[in-house]
Amino acid sequence: MRRNLISFALLFSAVVSRAQGPSTQQVKNPLGNAPPLIQAGHELFNKTCTGCHGIDGGEGGRAPALGGNRRYFRLSEGAIFDAVKHGIPGTGMPNLGLSDDEAWRIVSYIRSLRGVALDAAVQGDVEKGMAIFQGKAGCVKCHMLRGEGGTIGPDLSSVGAQVTLAHLREELTTDLPIPSGFAPVTVVDKNGQRLSGIAKNNDAFSIQILDEHNKLHTYDKKTLRSAVVSQKSLMPHNYDKTLSPQELQDLLAMLSRQAKTKVHVALERENEEGR
Repeated sequence: MRRNLISFALLFSAVVSRAQGPSTQQVKNPLGNAPPLIQAGHELFNKTCTGCHGIDGGEGGRAPALGGNRRYFRLSEGAIFDAVKHGIPGTGMPNLGLSDDEAWRIVSYIRSLRGVALDAAVQGDVEKGMAIFQGKAGCVKCHMLRGEGGTIGPDLSSVGAQVTLAHLREELTTDLPIPSGFAPVTVVDKNGQRLSGIAKNNDAFSIQILDEHNKLHTYDKKTLRSAVVSQKSLMPHNYDKTLSPQELQDLLAMLSRQAKTKVHVALERENEEGR
């Protein structure tokens, strides 16, 4: 009898599920995800949602950040739309009375915060961005791209598939923590000769330094007068000031397309529950 009741319950649940239509995981944004739509969603989000969430999707006083650095239960476009349009019962997320189009615009913006830069249709001239990378910005002196360039900084051949567009912009315009393995160091040897570069290996007895010419130097620490590791990155973080707005946009567009290998970011998930 118990087994029959369970079977009936499962069958009833499946019938109801089908009657209700496609799951939220299967629903796609009918407006698409073009840059103008994302921008419109960004503006609408800041007007509508920042009473709880922070500006630009950051952490707010009554709601969490919506960017890509935490785990989310609602990942698909349909699931996010359901929360934005109808609210989440039993939580502080209200029904804001948005139209479907307004809700979908906000969905496009939230999804842009969580996907990698490659997933965003970044506006800009890629060829001009490459010229800026190799010329005015000087990035190629330190960074490898498609097998060409320096090694004193991280290889950027797949950067568009590894970080969000927001993070990519921050790297170019804001001082951020130094990536592991790229700490700047300056040593002075027993003869008073000074060398600066990146500490590639550093222990109690020796240190290896990669200089700006991509040459590796090894020192016995007993032979050094000093070895000072800096907390400030060698990379400039003021490209919003040294480049014009269009040049910065072109550089971002080029970097966002770099995807030699793509790190999989799950944006769709069945049976989504929670917030």
